[in-house]
Amino acid sequence: QVQLVESGGGLVQAGGSLRLSCVASGRTFSRYAMGWFRRAPGKEPEFVAAVSWSGGATYYDDSVKGRFTISRDNGKNTVFLQMNSLKPEDTAVYYCAASSRGWSMSGDEYAYGGQGTQVTVSS
Repeated sequence: QVQLVESGGGLVQAGGSLRLSCVASGRTFSRYAMGWFRRAPGKEPEFVAAVSWSGGATYYDDSVKGRFTISRDNGKNTVFLQMNSLKPEDTAVYYCAASSRGWSMSGDEYAYGGQGTQVTVSS
């Protein structure tokens, strides 16, 4: 079992930055690929970014490429999402998720997910 707790969300003006964190319980964090997803009001959840178990490979949706950076610290059981140049369309609840099958853009491949943290970007 893996429990995930996100933090770092908030209200920011367009062009600003936020850094999300996701802390995982358990001793096997380094065995999981980690992903960030988001869900905007009235929309389906969408993939944002993922990182391999080692942190050596990262993947991004085109909508955030060049603005967001995913990273992880296996010693601290934590995955981060640095979000720069935020836009109003980035407003959503952001969730982290853990997959033992490797990274994927599909949320179905992630067995564990957190409760989410709200990110609101004002124009």
